[in-house]
Amino acid sequence: MDAFTAGILQRIRNTEADLDRARESGDDFLVEVEQAELEDLQRLAAEHGVQVTAATA
Repeated sequence: MDAFTAGILQRIRNTEADLDRARESGDDFLVEVEQAELEDLQRLAAEHGVQVTAATA
């Protein structure tokens, strides 16, 4: 796995964790921000042929 792939997958995992925490805290604005960030990262991964597995997504 190259550095880009590892990096994007790590960023996705981190953002998913941040999204979970935002949901748990009831912060609707932060949920929207984290959801948008996650969608951007997933789009970027797809554009570069990085497969995001169900465990990561």
